[in-house]
Amino acid sequence: MENKAHALAAGIFVVVVAALLVALAAWLSRDTGDRDLYEISTRETVTGLQSQAAVRYRGVDVGKVSWIGFDPKTPGNVLMRLEIDSAAPVTRDTFATLSYQGVTGLAFVQLDDSGQPAPRLPQDDDNPPRIPLKPGLLARITARGEVILDEIEKVSKSLGEIVGEPNQRRVSTALDNLGNAAADASRLAKRLDATVDKGIDPALADLTTTMRSVTKNADEVGKTAADLGKTARRLNEKDGPMDRLAEGTEALSHAADTFNAATLPRINRVTEETSRAVRQLSRTVNNINDNPQSLIYGSGRVEPGPGEPGFAAPGAGK
Repeated sequence: MENKAHALAAGIFVVVVAALLVALAAWLSRDTGDRDLYEISTRETVTGLQSQAAVRYRGVDVGKVSWIGFDPKTPGNVLMRLEIDSAAPVTRDTFATLSYQGVTGLAFVQLDDSGQPAPRLPQDDDNPPRIPLKPGLLARITARGEVILDEIEKVSKSLGEIVGEPNQRRVSTALDNLGNAAADASRLAKRLDATVDKGIDPALADLTTTMRSVTKNADEVGKTAADLGKTARRLNEKDGPMDRLAEGTEALSHAADTFNAATLPRINRVTEETSRAVRQLSRTVNNINDNPQSLIYGSGRVEPGPGEPGFAAPGAGK
């Protein structure tokens, strides 16, 4: 009887402790704030999303997924019911996406908006407002993956056509022709070398000599051009011949300006005085020609001589 009593007491203790643990867990997980109901209806797959999954607004935990099922209003759509904290800024501009936690594959609902001010969604527990669900990263990758696979398939077909058997034969034929052409060129080069060495073809030897002469003349022309360049640089150097010639030209021009400014007026005055002297000398010569006696008697009145009109002998009047 004592063993049965001890077993009964132990069982009652275990049951009481389990009940206390359940009550403690329920108390710890209880909702401490007001929650609003929202719904999400979508045709996207919700793999990894379970009931009681977290709902986060830009990374902040604001609620949970209370129920997942099918939408009776839109056949084929998945309906999710969300319980979100009343303080969360859920507006008409808010949208949802499915995100995944690390490598576990468990999904949660991520809420976000465009950042523009918008009115809050009105609350109605009988007909909860619906938040649109946009394709997440995995959905976009899946959609793009189909397009990428189609493009890869097209590229593979094109590569298959390029490396097909007909093109392979063409490439092989082209390589054979290229090898034959290379061999022919090698044989021709050997024949030309032999011809030049033996002197069998004088025209080819003359051509070689002419090319050497042309090369030599070209080198001489290059040297001459280099010498001309050096001469031009020397002429154009500072304080060189060109600068000295310019200085001499300026000095000559200055001397000419000085000569025109000082000497020419004097020469003009001497020329004018000489002209006046020549004119006076001319008048003197003319006077002497008209009255030669003026050289003896001067330029005064000359008394008439014997036989001339108005002559009077000395003493005739006494």
